[in-house]
Amino acid sequence: EHDIETPYGLLHVVIRGSPKGNRPAILTYHDVGLNHKLCFNTFFNLEDMQEITKHFVVCHVDAPGQQVGASQFPQGYQFPSMEQLAAMLPSVIQHFGFKYVIGIGVGAGAYVLAKFALIFPDLVEGLVLMNIDPNGKGWIDWAATKLSGLTSTLPDTVLSHLFSQEELVNNTELVQSYRQQIGNVVNQFNLQLFWNMYNSRRDLDINRPGTVPNAKTLRCPVMLVVGDNAPAEDGVVECNSKLDPTNTTFLKMADSGGLPQVTQPGKLTEAFKYFLQGMGYIAYLKDRRLSGSAVPSASMTRLARSRTASLTSASSAEGSRPRACTHSESSEAMGQINHTMEVSC
Repeated sequence: EHDIETPYGLLHVVIRGSPKGNRPAILTYHDVGLNHKLCFNTFFNLEDMQEITKHFVVCHVDAPGQQVGASQFPQGYQFPSMEQLAAMLPSVIQHFGFKYVIGIGVGAGAYVLAKFALIFPDLVEGLVLMNIDPNGKGWIDWAATKLSGLTSTLPDTVLSHLFSQEELVNNTELVQSYRQQIGNVVNQFNLQLFWNMYNSRRDLDINRPGTVPNAKTLRCPVMLVVGDNAPAEDGVVECNSKLDPTNTTFLKMADSGGLPQVTQPGKLTEAFKYFLQGMGYIAYLKDRRLSGSAVPSASMTRLARSRTASLTSASSAEGSRPRACTHSESSEAMGQINHTMEVSC
């Protein structure tokens, strides 16, 4: 565990593994109401995911004051803006000597990583963005948030951001567990500051190339992920419409609720594996369901098979930094597809 000095205060960071040659680090950023443990432990502790992460160093970032046991910020403390949270990350990358990262962000963390990639594109090799909302809050949304803050406890307000309405109505064991942990594990004063800052965010200011003059968008390969009926579903769909279709994958996961990395970690791991293979990493992985034999990446498209006409696209390798390469139903079709992969699973 490390506390890294940045231009906007200390960042708590946890490192797993050690740098692997020229490969990027996997850097995670959690959603509001959570910390890296609550957000990512289920996903990263999965055996299949550990088969992947052993090839990389993993860097878990906690937003300021959100880690377990964090000291309460003093009265009057100015919590960093979403742009400043993004601008803190180069200090982390520099501290550990990483050349670039593959980011995995959820909700507020996905927004921070997207903003980071817009400001520092050369430091980002790829992004997995779950539950991202690229839009700032309008006055009506802002007023609704304020009103719910008056009538609900902070944990319950945050839960409505994290979970689907169905999950909340059914008050599932998962919802009960997170309600208890958000209330007891995360410092409530610090959480309120993060929540307020997230809800005063601006639009990400991205547009699909060719739709407006001088359009800015994410240049790296991106995998967007959202659960069916999740509160973030509309935001993720809109984000997909603003990204370059030649390097974007859109994964909508059925029966996963608001936190796919917690409820469907196996499916998400498999999707992440394809995403990495699309960038040229881990050409061979052990697949225990096939007697432990190594399986070439071209044949590892079971997740999308029979569910979509096409899979994601891309560009050629660039020096020593592999970029995305096309996957499709057959290896002969490599390079011929030029639009977003959409997979429901």
